[in-house]
Amino acid sequence: MLDKLRIIKQRFDEVSDLIIQPDIISDQKRYISLNKEYKDLKVIVEKGDEYKEALNNLEEAEEIIADGSDAEMVEMAKMQYDEAKERIPKLEDEIKFLLIPKDPEDSKNAVVELRAGTGGDEASIFAGDLFRMYTKYCESKGWKVDTVDFSEGTNGGFKEIQFEVSGEDVYGTLKFEAGVHRVQRVPQTETQGRVHTSAATVMVFPEAEEFDVEINPKDVRIDFFCSSGPGGQSVNTTYSAVRLTHIPTGLVAQCQDQKSQHKNKEKAFRVLRSRLYDMELAKKQEADAAKRGSMVSSGDRSAKIRTYNYPQGRVTDHRIGLTLYDLSNIVNGDIQRIIDELQLAENTEKLKAGNEVL
Repeated sequence: MLDKLRIIKQRFDEVSDLIIQPDIISDQKRYISLNKEYKDLKVIVEKGDEYKEALNNLEEAEEIIADGSDAEMVEMAKMQYDEAKERIPKLEDEIKFLLIPKDPEDSKNAVVELRAGTGGDEASIFAGDLFRMYTKYCESKGWKVDTVDFSEGTNGGFKEIQFEVSGEDVYGTLKFEAGVHRVQRVPQTETQGRVHTSAATVMVFPEAEEFDVEINPKDVRIDFFCSSGPGGQSVNTTYSAVRLTHIPTGLVAQCQDQKSQHKNKEKAFRVLRSRLYDMELAKKQEADAAKRGSMVSSGDRSAKIRTYNYPQGRVTDHRIGLTLYDLSNIVNGDIQRIIDELQLAENTEKLKAGNEVL
């Protein structure tokens, strides 16, 4: 492990020197990439320093105990020895997790799509609740949420809503939310107080860069139509909304959020690129998950991943058997604990699969 940490420290010093070079700073793309690498390496280097300090403390304590000439020093050395002995395995585990190769997709922004499933109006209301939950969570992370397209439910919420999320490590965090979410509660429309089960599907795509996916303009049919929903005077009067159909795959992306046709077209192309990219990624995820029998990110979009039970105030994530009796805070955006547990479970799977770099 010390050899690996030494190599990482060398690379960290190299990157530290590179990011202050004028030619690197002027190349925005390279600068952003190196800055990200610098932050990732810094965490490992700092943890490595803690580990080396603990090893030195252990060695020093062993020498004092072996010498045995000063009883008071020996007593202190024993305490230092016990402390270091307990700390070292924990630090080794933490470093092993940090050394798991990161998925290059994880640092990307994300396109999130929520769709009401079974349950009629109640499913649309639930999709609206999920949108609110994610919006609040993204706010707490300092991420920007930008609506792309939506179709409102007849009694509130959304039949479907798409939004872009930009910030740091967005896809690597939100990818765990992909799948079918179920809600168990008494709907507002229910007169006899019976608990109903409704569902909504969450899809999360990494936002594809132009160089990730090349789209032949001849393969795309572009339709312009009038926007619907809030937006002022331009709604229903100008053909600003854009629908793109990718003929080879049949994938459709549309945007009506902006008043400008050009901006809507730009956004719709970003979504289309991300969907095409995601199709390939889903195949890869499925193959990887099958290889290691993963329950955390299986690539299966129809898998029921989480239940929100209102009568019991309970949220259960079925992939890792995690149950939290804190529903009101969770639906208000406090989902970090669930994501942390899912990330830990996935990293543990990767370690077990022998993917560790040590």
